[in-house]
Parts: sequence; C-alpha cells; structure tokens
Amino acid sequence: MSNISSKDNQSLQLLDSDLFRNVISHFTSGVSIITVRESEIDYGITASAVSSVSLEPPMLLVCANKNTGTCHAISKAGSFTVNILAENQGELAMQFARSNTEKFKDVDMSYGELGNPVLNNTLAQIECRVVEEVTGGTHSVFLAEVQKAQALVGNPLVYFKGEFGLFKKA
Repeated sequence: MSNISSKDNQSLQLLDSDLFRNVISHFTSGVSIITVRESEIDYGITASAVSSVSLEPPMLLVCANKNTGTCHAISKAGSFTVNILAENQGELAMQFARSNTEKFKDVDMSYGELGNPVLNNTLAQIECRVVEEVTGGTHSVFLAEVQKAQALVGNPLVYFKGEFGLFKKA
C-alpha cells in the first residue's frame, strides 16, 4: 500500500521516455517473432514483449505496436503464433524487425493448426487464440490461451541494452 495522498500523487510527473528506455533496456528478455495470417497475407514482427500469464489455463500475453500491420492482423484473425528464437537466429530477428520488407523470404515455415505461419527450426513455437485485447499506450496487449506448444533443445537468443546476445549458464 502506498502512503501517497491523492494531492501528492497529482504532483508526481511521468518519467521521461528516454530515461525509461535506458532503464528498461537493462531487463534481459527472450526474442521471438510473432506471426499471423489474415486475409491470405502473412504478417510477422520481432518482439521481446512476451510473457507467461497463467498455467491454468495456459495463457500468455504479447504486446504489439498499434501502427503495425501485424497488430491489426492479430486483432482481425484472433490468433497468432509466438516463435521463440534460438541463439543463432539473430539475422532472422533482424529480418522481421525491419518494416516494409519481404519478411518471409527464404524462411523455412509451415502453417499451424490455427492457420498462422510457424517458423520451423526455431527454439519453440506457441500457437495462441486471443481472448482479450487491451490498449497500453502505443501498443495493443493481447491476452491469449495457448492451443499448441512445442520446443526443441537449444539455447535462446536474448535481448539486452538494445543488442542481441547469448544466454550463458552460470
């Protein structure tokens, strides 16, 4: 519980976005590519904003910038696939991070049970059905139930301070 009165709370200012970006960059996260197929078009974006929400039922959340075609496609399709990248897939992450490119060019993929692209040879794939979409600032947050999941043996690609890196066991 906070001891800040509503009067004190009014005097608090929002944190500068550049400072927040610097501070949050110290949080290491995994790297994934979110894929969806809508109206016979494949969409995909690189994302680190993915998190487990619940085990019962199995749920996760992903965040996508509202200005991307992928975000709009997820809203319309009501489903998506999270493709968790392995340590040697930094170039694939960059391919899907760029806008206005042929993101799926030369990518080994198939279509999953929900009809969305599944990137083969990634560390893990999680097929999800959206149960709720909420807005958080510039992003849509999709809460989704996991329909199917599979994983391979390997190490993840990680993201730290604006760069891709490797996970090292202590």
